[in-house]
Amino acid sequence: MKKTLKAIACFVLTGIFLTGCDTKTPVEANYDVIPLPQSITKTDDTGFTLNGDTKISYPKGDEIQKQTAEFLAEYIKLSTGLTLRVTDEAADENIIVLKADYQADKAESYNMNVNSKQIVINGSDAAGTFYGVQTLRKSIPADASQNIVTFPGIDIKDSPRFGYRGMMLDVGRHMFPAEFVKKYIDILALHNINRFHWHITDDQGWRIEIKEYPELTKTGSQRAQTVIGRNSANYDGKPYGGFYTQDEIKEIVDYARKRFITIIPEVDLPGHMLAALATFPNLGCTGGPYKVSETWGIFDDVLCAGNEETYTFLENVFSEVIELFPSQYIHIGGDECPKTRWKECPKCQAKIRQLGLKGNAKHTKEDMLQSYVMSRVEKFLNSKGRRIIGWDEILDGEVAPNATVMSWRGTEGGIAAARMKHDAIMVPTSYLYFDYYQTDDTKDEPLGIGGYVPVEKVYSFDPVPKELTEEESKYIIGTQANLWTEYIQDSKHVEYMVLPRMAALSEIQWVTPEKKDYEKFLPRLAKLMELYKKLGYNYATHITDIAAKITDEPAKGTIHISLFTYDNAPIYYTLDGSEPTEKSLKYENQLEVNSSTQIRAVAIRKGEKSKEYTASFGFNKATFKDVRLQNEPHKNYIYGGAPVLVNAKKGGGSFSDGEWLGFHKDDFVATVDLKEPVDISNVTIGTFISPGSWVFGATEYSIAVSDNDKDYKQVFDEKYPVLDESNPDDRIVDLVAKFPTEKARYVKVTAKVTNPIPDWHAGKGHPSFVFVDEIIIE
Repeated sequence: MKKTLKAIACFVLTGIFLTGCDTKTPVEANYDVIPLPQSITKTDDTGFTLNGDTKISYPKGDEIQKQTAEFLAEYIKLSTGLTLRVTDEAADENIIVLKADYQADKAESYNMNVNSKQIVINGSDAAGTFYGVQTLRKSIPADASQNIVTFPGIDIKDSPRFGYRGMMLDVGRHMFPAEFVKKYIDILALHNINRFHWHITDDQGWRIEIKEYPELTKTGSQRAQTVIGRNSANYDGKPYGGFYTQDEIKEIVDYARKRFITIIPEVDLPGHMLAALATFPNLGCTGGPYKVSETWGIFDDVLCAGNEETYTFLENVFSEVIELFPSQYIHIGGDECPKTRWKECPKCQAKIRQLGLKGNAKHTKEDMLQSYVMSRVEKFLNSKGRRIIGWDEILDGEVAPNATVMSWRGTEGGIAAARMKHDAIMVPTSYLYFDYYQTDDTKDEPLGIGGYVPVEKVYSFDPVPKELTEEESKYIIGTQANLWTEYIQDSKHVEYMVLPRMAALSEIQWVTPEKKDYEKFLPRLAKLMELYKKLGYNYATHITDIAAKITDEPAKGTIHISLFTYDNAPIYYTLDGSEPTEKSLKYENQLEVNSSTQIRAVAIRKGEKSKEYTASFGFNKATFKDVRLQNEPHKNYIYGGAPVLVNAKKGGGSFSDGEWLGFHKDDFVATVDLKEPVDISNVTIGTFISPGSWVFGATEYSIAVSDNDKDYKQVFDEKYPVLDESNPDDRIVDLVAKFPTEKARYVKVTAKVTNPIPDWHAGKGHPSFVFVDEIIIE
């Protein structure tokens, strides 16, 4: 009865009383979005209030702007529940106006002005308007269905730093449904990314329908089975395959176009072509038999560069590719192409002689033959009005005249290309490979290739190297991240690996370096993650964990630890190994340790504990002593150099976490100066094993001691068998040397690298890596 009377009262009452029956809490839009606009100026205007009568207008007859207006209506409905009318009719108030006559120096720029009567988003072009819409969309709280949204008065002027802002997806190793590819494109659009690099062929599968060669998808798209994990000796025994029809591709290309994203297809050549060779064995140097690869890695069998049928095949394939993809660029790969077969192939050697190719101090004549292949394909595509992109290996030899270089093996390829006046796109593995783990605590993570690229590291990258002059820097046209899918079997895993790292990528693509600030970025990222949640995306949440900054003070023998969270949530910790609770010590100031200690800490938000942060510090006779390396670590894995070997912190679950040093080809040989003769009887080092990443264990471990750093006495030596295929998992293996007590000042530690990699591995014949940390002397 009471409910009935209340309903009657609400129905009868008018004005303020009726409004009070359905009160919604006001909430303000926040323009601090990702990527952060270049300029946000607050005005004195009271701002704009969104309601069910608000309209979205576009210029009459402009179908592109109409599409963008409809997108905005969808976005607003998702967050607020309001259904706004899209119209080409003008109005003076309660309207969001889209147009594209903003005068700006850069393409894709926009101006957004908010006042009490209207919101005007004015792009320098249609794409600029679209990015203004994305900013407006992201300014609204993710779930404002129970709120009245007001937009503070502002004037935003925004433009991208780079014209090329890319993200790659590999569908050769594992394929994903066409509907998910569209979802992936939506994720890119949310982050202002305008290039989708689609890797559609590889050794493990040909994923694009070519009508000239229906056998490619009948045979080349199917593999008999797939290796389990990282190239173990075990297989799942299940056929795997699939491809995208040309109709599906056309639909996906159009879907991307409406979101101002250009799809750049990649047909990788002359290596990574086993799927094509399995279909057409005559295109290989040996004639086969070949099979679509069931494992991951680099394979000796590649397209025969001396066979004219190869070029006919490629031209026919690319003739269909360019009909499907209107992109200015076509990616033709060029990476990881062994020359083993070419060196022995009569046709390839005949082609080398015919062309008069010669090697030099840096490159073999077979390298020059690859340059010929790439240049020939480039000329064909140039004749069709297209340009090529190739991986940085295309610099090995003579780079194709008009090629754009995608620098993945570090930034060196991009630097070299820019100095040669070639456009370059930066995609270095150590910053922008999203198949790498995003946390160093990998035990609960879905499988990744290895490595360690957290959000902060992505954010720290500057695509323009300091080594370049201002003029050379103009050739760095952009940057992208890559997602290779050897270990990524489903779309949820794809989303998890790219989110939220794509947000950090978005900032380095759009925002100028002086405006970047990681601590201020984190609260904006937390807000964007609420939108991820609303959209149903599967994303990693590591940024909500406790972060730590650890600094050493070797002269004093101390370590300083600072703990923080993105939202300043209270942190509680223990130093005795016990579980932290709200009754534990509350973190207030930087911690200092000078003896073996274990820190355990949690952040507590609304009574809920965060993931526990744990750090152990083990002080020993080697801690903070001088270390001399006989061989330099590999340039990609040098980090803090020799001092990290004796900083009391053991390397974690990823060899790229900054604590491990990686040595390639050369043995690990380190000499520790203990400053004075002391008794020692035990020397331990940690080694990291990751066969899938070519990281093998040591084959021999030895210790030698000296009083004068000249005359050494070997006190321990032990040999180990070369790693076999029985255990492909990542793991840490401690090498322990125990021997009768010796008094010595200098300790030489040697761990010999596996060289060559054994025949069972995809990297057979090549030298491996050995990763080492920490040296413990007792």
